[in-house]
Amino acid sequence: MPSVPCLFIRQSRILLPSGEFLVGDVQIRGREIVQVAHELPASDCDKEIDALGLTLLPGAIDPQVHFREPGLEHKEDLFTASCACAKGGVTSFLEMPNTRPLTTTQEALDDKLSRAANKCLVNYGFFIGATADNLPSLLAAHPTPGIKIFMGSMHGPLLVDGEATIEAIFAQGERLIAVHAEDQSRINQRRQEFAGVSDPAIHSQIQDDRAALIATQRVLNLSKKYQRRLHILHLSTAVEADLLRLDKPSWVTAEVTPQHLFLNTSAYEKIGTLAQMNPPLRQPHDNQVLWQALKDGVIDFIATDHAPHTLAEKAQTYPNSPSGMPGVETSLPLMLTAAIEGRCTVAQVSNWMSTAVAKAYNIPKKGAIAPGYDADLVLVDLNNYRPVLREQLLTKCGWSPFEGWNLTGWPIFTIVGGQIVYERGQINTAVRGTALSFDLNAPLLLPSVL
Repeated sequence: MPSVPCLFIRQSRILLPSGEFLVGDVQIRGREIVQVAHELPASDCDKEIDALGLTLLPGAIDPQVHFREPGLEHKEDLFTASCACAKGGVTSFLEMPNTRPLTTTQEALDDKLSRAANKCLVNYGFFIGATADNLPSLLAAHPTPGIKIFMGSMHGPLLVDGEATIEAIFAQGERLIAVHAEDQSRINQRRQEFAGVSDPAIHSQIQDDRAALIATQRVLNLSKKYQRRLHILHLSTAVEADLLRLDKPSWVTAEVTPQHLFLNTSAYEKIGTLAQMNPPLRQPHDNQVLWQALKDGVIDFIATDHAPHTLAEKAQTYPNSPSGMPGVETSLPLMLTAAIEGRCTVAQVSNWMSTAVAKAYNIPKKGAIAPGYDADLVLVDLNNYRPVLREQLLTKCGWSPFEGWNLTGWPIFTIVGGQIVYERGQINTAVRGTALSFDLNAPLLLPSVL
């Protein structure tokens, strides 16, 4: 029988499950971490990484992305997006259902899983999308991290804004419900008020704080009524954060994007429609409140909402310009730069971008560096800065709202299932990730503190 592949990481600064750091060694056999210690004996492994001066973190799990396949591959596809993930230290992702065809049936879910098995360099999972009439599919789909409801900022079958329809979804089943919480009636009203305005900055007024708060209040009430597991996607406003600070049941979680932490309405003047996303960018005050809510645990983790469009599409005049921006390549360096600047700690960043995501979605053996855990890891350089450059991006859309930002914490190595998928600027396109599992019944493997 062939021997199990072995990888040895020597003398990195390892983030332990306790939140403390240890300069030491990690041994990996097959897909699994087998030893973590200050010093391990000389290795007989196939490959050894001299990681002195680098910091070893659990691979990031991005729980909200739009990778555009099938049907919109001119913007992105599963291969290009997973290459971008590998470069950004993202070892797993959860993808949304607004592709063509929509991911609203088991057949469409199976198709995505098959495509990903052939194309994805990192691990993957796919949401099932709610429509007004696919409740049986929502209850039966497998495997999926949860049900995605677009309450607003959507058109066609995925727009689910009828109160009775939304309540019916909450009333049946136990699966996690993830909600894009914007009130479509409010958005429609505001669009009429601002009809004819072509300044993209008006986007933040059309889809305003009130539209977000109405929808978040509605689903929070339904979650409490049915004791239903709720996740609020891309929380963007101070008023929503304040609401959750006062009223957040233990079974409710929320996320925030780096865009809503680092960018605000001033970005429209600098980058125009490249700053347009749903929900929109907000005011500097919202940035501050969201940061505090994240640090206090009111917001549980970070997602990018990676939603690429081509530069030609973005160059259209508002409101014809599409909403969305890429993010998987820059999210980890953005957050680690904030940590080095003192806004948070490296351990907090790792929790928000890996550990807390694995716990929220019941993904076993992810989110920690400990024996028995999957070897999904990233070695980052916290000692050097380099700018975000358009020509170096691997996302097919080829741009970033953070172009020119000088960041540290760039990945040097990314490891997926014990295999090196990214090494010092080079992608190993032979690596393939695996489908994530979401086991609501099995307790998560809790790492022992080393």
